[in-house]
Amino acid sequence: MSDMLEMGRKVLASQPFSTLLGTQLTTFELGHAELQLPLRPDHLQQHGFAHGGVVSYLADNALTYAGGSVLNNVVTLEMKINYTRPAIGDRLIARAQVVSHGKTQAVCRCDVFVVAEGVETLCAAAQGTIVPVGGGAKTL
Repeated sequence: MSDMLEMGRKVLASQPFSTLLGTQLTTFELGHAELQLPLRPDHLQQHGFAHGGVVSYLADNALTYAGGSVLNNVVTLEMKINYTRPAIGDRLIARAQVVSHGKTQAVCRCDVFVVAEGVETLCAAAQGTIVPVGGGAKTL
C-alpha cells in the first residue's frame, strides 16, 4: 500500500460520518481518488434506492480527496451533482479526478457508479471546486 493511500485511510477513519456510513478509500494518488460504499438498508430512501444525500456525500468526499491530493489540507467550496438514474444495487463507487488546479483551488469531477450483480452503472456525475484551508498540512 502506498504512503498516500495509507494516510488517506487514516483521514477517512477520523471522519465520524464516513465511519458511520462504512465508506472505504480504495484509491488515492496524485490527481485521483476512489471511494466505495457498500449499500445497507439504512442508506436507502422510501423507493428502495440509495438516498440522494448518500450519493452526494460520496461524490463530495471523493472530489475532496482528489483535490487534496494536489492541494493538501482542503474543503469543498462548491459542488454540483446530476443524478442520472436511481442507485439500485449492492455498492456505490465514486471516482474523482482533478480537471485543473493552481495554488488556490482545484476543479475536480466525479462519476458515481452503482454496482448490481457485478455490473457498474453510472448513477451520478458531479463537479466541484476544492480549496486549501489552514496551514496546508497533508491531512485533507
